Amino acid sequence: MMRRRIGRNIAGFTLIEMLVALAILAIALAAVQRAVSGSLDNAFELKQRLLAGWVAENRLAELRALRTLPPTGETRGEESQAGIRFHWQSQVSTTPNPYVERVEIRVGASADNPHALAILVGYLVNR
Repeated sequence: MMRRRIGRNIAGFTLIEMLVALAILAIALAAVQRAVSGSLDNAFELKQRLLAGWVAENRLAELRALRTLPPTGETRGEESQAGIRFHWQSQVSTTPNPYVERVEIRVGASADNPHALAILVGYLVNR
């Protein structure tokens, strides 16, 4: 004689198992999104710092190309690098040697922002 089973023998996932799996997936995707967002922020800041360094180096190269010592004091200006506008501040000061001047160039994203993206110190020699 054959016996019949009463009840269902269906394979699959329960609703609770599905909800737990979705919760784990949501937490994992949130962590991935935070990591990607942080990585993009870091890449943008590194790009700005690199370009600001180039602005400072260009400014120092311009001063060296003049082949004369600039007057002491502060000079401000702005320059565009890779489509991004940077503001620079150049501070020229004397040294114990009358033929040498110290130049400190600070480059930032805006003129009123005290946070410098790049600072370059160089010396100019009057030949």
